[in-house]
Amino acid sequence: MLLAIDAGNTQTAIGLFTSPRMGDGVTPAYHWRIATNSSHTADEWALMVSQLLGLSGLSFADVDGIAVSSTVPRALAALREMVGAWLSVPCVMVEPGVRTGMPILYDNPREVGADRIANAVAAYQLYRGPTMVVDFGTATTVDVVSERGEYLGGAIAPGIEISLDALFARAAALPRVELVEPRNVIGKSTVESMQSGALYGYAAQADGLCRRVREQVGPSTVVATGGLAEVMIPFLSVGPHHEPWLTLYGLALIYDRNIESGRET
Repeated sequence: MLLAIDAGNTQTAIGLFTSPRMGDGVTPAYHWRIATNSSHTADEWALMVSQLLGLSGLSFADVDGIAVSSTVPRALAALREMVGAWLSVPCVMVEPGVRTGMPILYDNPREVGADRIANAVAAYQLYRGPTMVVDFGTATTVDVVSERGEYLGGAIAPGIEISLDALFARAAALPRVELVEPRNVIGKSTVESMQSGALYGYAAQADGLCRRVREQVGPSTVVATGGLAEVMIPFLSVGPHHEPWLTLYGLALIYDRNIESGRET
């Protein structure tokens, strides 16, 4: 089985594909989403992952390949150490120099986060280009793939929860609010007004970015992913496909391409 781990700034997605040769499709056979703690040691990561596997009656002995990505340097280092200490299996760490099968047309390709590359690879594999991925996570990102399967670049904005946290921290009269739909776009209370601004405002931002991208690249498929995608999709007008485990699928594809070419890290 192939173990795929994407450790983001806020959440870590973990999935287990039953075949490292990628016969499962986009959704892992087993999947979990947990809070990221960048201070966790390699042994603590090993404990958490082994416990999650144990919930499904599995163990490290069932893992015969692993793909890892992270935008958190300390987490990436700890995961690298975990693999070396606890798993004697082929491993692909998605970082500069790893074969992705996708040309990166960024001024400096090393600047592109591994999760954004994995998302782009997965979205193009699923829908072919032109394709856009809107990832609602710690940041809200839009990544664009051309018709020929090239990563063109994208946009990065503060995430929804970051913005709400900033309002709470910087505005004395504004409370923390639950991210749910208010009764009306025109809020009748401070809480409803904040909910309206967050949900409808960020939906309008995503719609606007996608519209502007389409003006440049033409008709494009939009794919939504990330921890808050399910919350936001009902308010989007761009008609996105929802792929909650898109990043893990991309990691599995990249793993497959590197193992086929005899390259691993």
